[in-house]
Amino acid sequence: MKKVFSILTLLWITLTVQAQILTPVKWTIQLDDANGAPEKAITLTATMDRSWHLYDMNLPEGGPVSTAVEFETLTGAELLGTPVASTEPASVYDELFGMNLRWYGGTVTFTQKIKVTDAATFRIVGEVEFMACNDETCLPPERIEFSFNKQQITLTDVSEETQREETPDAEEPGETEEETASGEVTPTAAPNRKPPTPPVVVPPLELTDRVDLWRPVIGELKAYGDSTLTATDTSWLFIFFAGFLGGLIALLTPCVWPMIPMTVSFFLKRTKDRKKAIRDALTYGASIIVIYLVMGLLITGIFGASALNDLSTNAIFNILFFLLLVLFAISFFGAFELVLPSSWTNKLDSKADSTTGILSIFFMSFTLVLVSFSCTGPIIGTLLVHAATMGASIGPAIGMFGFALALSIPFSFFAIFPNMLQSMPKSGGWLNSVKVVLGFLELALALKFLSVADLAYGWRLLDREVFLVLWIVIFVLLGIYLLGKLKFSHDSDVKYVSVPRLFMAIISFAFALYMVPGLWGAPLKAISAFAPPLYTQDFSLYEDEVHAPFDDYESGMAYAKRVNKPVMIDFSGFGCVNCRKMEASVWTDPKVKQLLEKDYVLITLFVDDKTRLPKTITIEENGKTRKLKTIGDKWSYLQRSKFGANAQPFYVLLDHEGNPLGPSYAFDEDVSKYVKFLQDGLAVYNQKANH
Repeated sequence: MKKVFSILTLLWITLTVQAQILTPVKWTIQLDDANGAPEKAITLTATMDRSWHLYDMNLPEGGPVSTAVEFETLTGAELLGTPVASTEPASVYDELFGMNLRWYGGTVTFTQKIKVTDAATFRIVGEVEFMACNDETCLPPERIEFSFNKQQITLTDVSEETQREETPDAEEPGETEEETASGEVTPTAAPNRKPPTPPVVVPPLELTDRVDLWRPVIGELKAYGDSTLTATDTSWLFIFFAGFLGGLIALLTPCVWPMIPMTVSFFLKRTKDRKKAIRDALTYGASIIVIYLVMGLLITGIFGASALNDLSTNAIFNILFFLLLVLFAISFFGAFELVLPSSWTNKLDSKADSTTGILSIFFMSFTLVLVSFSCTGPIIGTLLVHAATMGASIGPAIGMFGFALALSIPFSFFAIFPNMLQSMPKSGGWLNSVKVVLGFLELALALKFLSVADLAYGWRLLDREVFLVLWIVIFVLLGIYLLGKLKFSHDSDVKYVSVPRLFMAIISFAFALYMVPGLWGAPLKAISAFAPPLYTQDFSLYEDEVHAPFDDYESGMAYAKRVNKPVMIDFSGFGCVNCRKMEASVWTDPKVKQLLEKDYVLITLFVDDKTRLPKTITIEENGKTRKLKTIGDKWSYLQRSKFGANAQPFYVLLDHEGNPLGPSYAFDEDVSKYVKFLQDGLAVYNQKANH
């Protein structure tokens, strides 16, 4: 039994490690030789998993790694032009790099035309370099090798002399090539020829003179309970709770709140059997959940998660959504009322009256959805956009489920305890106040979407300080309104300020004051997800950043041993957006900054560093021969082979011998968790040192 348990544990660890190595892009590389003419084409087709993309060729300097096709050997042929993509790339302005980035999603084919000049010596050896990203992480650049030789081409218009050179008698022992399931072209022995010489695997000593530092420690990380966080799981919870909060807010609007006692009373009076009335009310609540859940699934099914995500970063879409939110805000301020055609609700009312049983209850819940649209529409619209930006494939459905769950709870609760209906606050002017408060919040949120468009087009109309000034004014006006000093046409007189209004006014004024230092460059971590990036600010006094003193693994480890300090390895990338977020929102915290600078030796390894190694290193990984040509290749291999992961950011704490001091840490902007991560590793290191 113990042996079986050990085998299962080992299998679980193996599967978990393999799950951390992401391969979201599959390549198919072929030589098109259909016509037999000297002009031929090499097609390189990339198929990406949902929500992943790779970058276009020839991006500007200072951005992420561009897709590139390089030819190491080109004999008996010449290139005709440059590779051409089969589709147009998506173009999105990236706030971090300050440039327009172009990328491809789904499937794209790059075609490189060639001309055969000498069939007898024809041979091509090359590789395609690419970098795969999604909205949560970027993988280090990868290279896929390919090669073609004279056995794979036919020419119908060559001279007799060339044809004689290509006869089997004149051929030297060689290779043919076949395509693997993963799209990589690998050599196989040609018929009736000697098999190819197996690749020479360079010993670890040619990779490093400290073999112990490169020893895999995946098992040790698992022993510490390592479980690399996935952004998807976090985003699902965030979307659900955001939807649930939106549903609670929707309950307090004039469109929904008055309907709670009316609807529950209807069900209780519909039959003398209270149990049946409660059962019908619970069915009514479940119907609300089903309707909103189906709406979320339909949105995902029609557009797809990747399409929704593309929309969320599209400049024109953000402008339209900005205008829509401003329109909703003006409506909430009382300028006009947004309602759906009355014929829709009347038709559903008649359906509810003419049918019986569960179908009747379902039509009644549908009527509630339509009647409450003018109040719930802005909340649902905002929720769906944020669900799309989170990258979760069923994000809209999860958000709608949370929203509907919160909306259905009071109907079911008061159906079970009808006497508590009498203690509910009556409808009145306070509901209008809720609408106005939502109007201010919608107006503030609208500026976020305008900011995305402003950055995309490079207008620089909504720089960080302008954005902050507008938010400060909005929340000051909200505080004044809550104190009753600002009134709209549909507001009732505020004879006195209630305690809840006073506390909300205090919060609004305090939030406005919190943003004031941001006008001089304070980071304002609480709104970093909404405000434009700091580089758009014309004047900034902020200079409190953390920089790693080492960008070489072995040099940093040698220094750490000399000064007797533990090490934190930061696997990062020039094109890693979430790495910059961690550096801006977590590393700048005083406790984190002190730990990194005083108690640890910080080593940052960029997995997309294009600097060439002095000598190409050949390694064997998972049964395949790979070549490490750049410094980024080397650090990427270190992360994969030693720690069993290839996503960034990735943080791991080590002692002088390369042994882990605790579990690894991925993207999570919770400062307290990060501080605990560092403190726990330091405690383990000190404990080892004392023994």
